[in-house]
Amino acid sequence: MCGIVGAVARRNVVPILIEGLKRLEYRGYDSAGLAIVNGGMQRVRSIGRVAQLEAQAEAEQVSGELGIAHTRWATHGAPNIRNAHPHLSRDGIAVVHNGIIENYETLRRQLQQQCYVFESETDTEVIAHLVHSCYASHHDLARALREALAQLQGAYAIAVVCVHEPHRLLAARLGSPLLIGLGEGEYYLASDAAALIAQTQRMLYLEEGDVVDITLSGYTITDVQGRPVSRATHISHLSAGSAELGLYAHYMQKEIAEQPRAIANTVENVLGLGFVPQLFGDAAHAVFSELDSITILACGTSYHAAMVARYWMEQIARVPCTAEVASEYRYRDSVPNPRTLIVTISQSGETADTQAALKHAQAQGHRHSLAICNVPESALVRQSTLSFLTRAGMEIGVASTKAFTTQLVALFALTVTLARVRGVLAPEAEAEYMDALRRLPNKVQHVLNLEPQLMLWADRFAKKQHALFLGRGVHYPIALEGSLKLKEISYIHAEAYPAGELKHGPLALVDAEMPVVAVAPNDALLGKLKSNLQEVKARGGELYVLADNDSHFSSAEGFHVIRMPDHEGILSPVMHVVPLQLLAYHTACRRGTDVDKPRNLAKSVTVE
Repeated sequence: MCGIVGAVARRNVVPILIEGLKRLEYRGYDSAGLAIVNGGMQRVRSIGRVAQLEAQAEAEQVSGELGIAHTRWATHGAPNIRNAHPHLSRDGIAVVHNGIIENYETLRRQLQQQCYVFESETDTEVIAHLVHSCYASHHDLARALREALAQLQGAYAIAVVCVHEPHRLLAARLGSPLLIGLGEGEYYLASDAAALIAQTQRMLYLEEGDVVDITLSGYTITDVQGRPVSRATHISHLSAGSAELGLYAHYMQKEIAEQPRAIANTVENVLGLGFVPQLFGDAAHAVFSELDSITILACGTSYHAAMVARYWMEQIARVPCTAEVASEYRYRDSVPNPRTLIVTISQSGETADTQAALKHAQAQGHRHSLAICNVPESALVRQSTLSFLTRAGMEIGVASTKAFTTQLVALFALTVTLARVRGVLAPEAEAEYMDALRRLPNKVQHVLNLEPQLMLWADRFAKKQHALFLGRGVHYPIALEGSLKLKEISYIHAEAYPAGELKHGPLALVDAEMPVVAVAPNDALLGKLKSNLQEVKARGGELYVLADNDSHFSSAEGFHVIRMPDHEGILSPVMHVVPLQLLAYHTACRRGTDVDKPRNLAKSVTVE
């Protein structure tokens, strides 16, 4: 959600800003805008896609060597032109902002008493006027920004330009990501590395409380008090081609198809090194030897991965494990245990609720933390003592697919490694788990070959308004993930339940218009699940069953069966989620929704 791009150069920066915004479209937004310093201030804002902003900038012949740009996902105020960023104040000061300023109403009243006129409903306009009120007394833009920051409460990534400083770009961050891109004689700013990969791979990630002053001759970084700090330069492994759609109709379709390769990349080190603590960091062996429980913190799809891991941890590693919704954990008065390993899961590593939950756990005295993440330079990785990178590659579609399956693989590797360190893993079981990981990419490719059958199911689902998903044991979280995928991109209301809970309420919903999807692997709970499905059939419900080859299900009227490849045992959840992704995708396509940018949702939720 919300994207920032900035640039200072000796060439027209408008194409740089527009290209950066286009590469941030996957994050979700409802308006866009830019401000260019060129002897004066040119501001262009639009509702809708970046392409509209680009056309408007071309029509108005906007150009200049310093500028900031923004995609906004509405929080304070409706998505309209007057609420779109950048926001302006006196003396040609322009500001863009990600995050939420919690005390903006108090500051707004104070600034109104100083005769500042507000044109928007946003918290961001407060920042613009506050910076100017500080700037007016001494005309030092960097000092004015620091003085303004000292009065803000909340989370922010801020970029500021001023017409009186034609080659100067100021920025700051607290709680929202921000980075500097290093070019040849020019510099860039962005909230996401993806925005800059067409310009540079040399990047510098700002830390909490950093303030950066960028000119054509270089940059300086200080804290809010003005004390100098230094940050290391990183080489991003993202490539411009990774963000290209290619022959696919949607990024979600592309990312579903990329799962065999993403899984293979994620397990490469595991297959090479084995289930060893070094996979998670140099200090992992000491941490793993000392822990006596695990708490996993995550949101959305990543929380479903955590729920699967709970089953694995207790079954294989024999260690107590809880999975917690990050946004709830951070406000719950939990009992700290210094021997608990806090595991956080996030595709972007910038999920605000997950970061805050980790900070809460650390404040309670939890010393050991491990981040499972797809972005090596992310805040969550930097905040954790241990980490495992999923190597899924860039994921652009809002509905997570390959990030989820690679998170499961990472959590499985963690589970088996813990079992080995704890001395509860037999050598033959270890060899079996390694073979299962080795086979997994090929097995997922076989599941992808079921796509034509799932397209036929989608033809039926597209006409429905509700759906029910069922699973048992470790496959209940997979049912939850299937229902989430369907609702978020097709807008069909969907719910998921443990199949044994049907008779405790959900069965009342079942009729011929309520499709019921069942995840039915040939495991120890299959017999119980079959009984649950008979309850649906007896009420006239229409069943859609994902069954293994040897599960002995037969298609019949109102009973649709797709046969999966041979049962993959403990890694079955990875395989069974893929057809649910395809079902959701093709159902959404049939209904004509915006698959990659579903309404009201954003890819990286960086505000609470």
